[in-house]
Amino acid sequence: MKFEDLNLEEDLQEGIDAIGFSNATPIQELAIPIILDNNDLIACAQTGTGKTAAYLLPILNKLVTEHGDYINTVIIAPTRELAKQVDQQLEGLAYFTNTSSIAIYGGGDGASWSREKKALNEGADVIIATPGKLISHLRQGFGDFTKLKHLILDEADRMLEMGFYEDIMEIISYFPKERQTLLFSATMPERIRKLANNILKEPKQVNIAISKPAEGVVQAAFLTYDDQKVELIKWLLQDDDVPSAVIFSSTKANVKKICSTLKKIGLKAEEIHSDLEQSEREEVLRGFKNQNYSILVATDIISRGIDIDSISLVINYDVPQDAEDYIHRIGRTARAESTGEGITFINEKDQFNFKKIEDLIGNEIRKVPLPKHLGEGPEYNPGRKGGKKKFGKGKFFKKKKKPYRNDNRNK
Repeated sequence: MKFEDLNLEEDLQEGIDAIGFSNATPIQELAIPIILDNNDLIACAQTGTGKTAAYLLPILNKLVTEHGDYINTVIIAPTRELAKQVDQQLEGLAYFTNTSSIAIYGGGDGASWSREKKALNEGADVIIATPGKLISHLRQGFGDFTKLKHLILDEADRMLEMGFYEDIMEIISYFPKERQTLLFSATMPERIRKLANNILKEPKQVNIAISKPAEGVVQAAFLTYDDQKVELIKWLLQDDDVPSAVIFSSTKANVKKICSTLKKIGLKAEEIHSDLEQSEREEVLRGFKNQNYSILVATDIISRGIDIDSISLVINYDVPQDAEDYIHRIGRTARAESTGEGITFINEKDQFNFKKIEDLIGNEIRKVPLPKHLGEGPEYNPGRKGGKKKFGKGKFFKKKKKPYRNDNRNK
């Protein structure tokens, strides 16, 4: 379906055309009419499917005629990066409309706080906020939400994983009960359904591509001991000219160690994690988008909050504890119908969690032999029938060609 078939307001359609959007994605095609009809909605769609525009477009369409000096819509996102990303996309789509918006998230200085306070008190059409920062304003009495018409929870599953359930319920207590509520989530566990039952009224439901990696991702894994991982990264990145790569680790300490090592061998890399100030994180992401350096080493802080289509390689330095986070990590590549590679390092302790990932996506991911100079890795025994599998030496290893690239796709 083309966007022009949705009969959106002319000013909004101009913004869509200017950005270069033409055809609606499946989540957009299904969700937009439901939202335009003023229904509450539970939408389940993974990262990279166009879900942000799926809720922004119908809300902006309404704001063309509903515009006033009051807060019309509140969008709550789990991280600063995602809040900023939503705000940037809103600005692009709403360029030819008269929509006002402000992003409210942690960090910043006194000037930012004053600007946010002014927007809340004087009224902005759309407020995009992280839970903690919004609560700080609400508890001080800032903002008149009596005329609020739309509440959107983006990445709701991530917010609950981060422990924001009570914060969300407190925030909602400040809002009128008569409103349209939209809940977007990459997964739909029981706790999300509980939240939906508490805050939505007779919602419609849309489910798109639940918990599956993008079709264009070549997936592979190496069985490694921890002391082999850094050398394996160096081998992967030095052997080929990788145009853009993201390396994920679950700990800030490993992120710092990896980045330092890569810089010492002459690779252009930067790190991003919660120890950095918001302005520093924004500068790092901006530099990565501008290709000032080709390698970004990160914690899961950006696994759902970076919108760059040209990432060709994602490396999981460790296996994420939550199988769903694997989807989001490798979802940073193969976006916008492109292709990419997702590689995971599995040590002895992570094998059971990796098996849960394979169960979730419904496929066994290829285990690739380590390069010979690193020696053998651990045996593979994730606790299932069939005994141990061992990968270290093997006929699949080739010196000049990465073994996980022998075919175009490994779902």
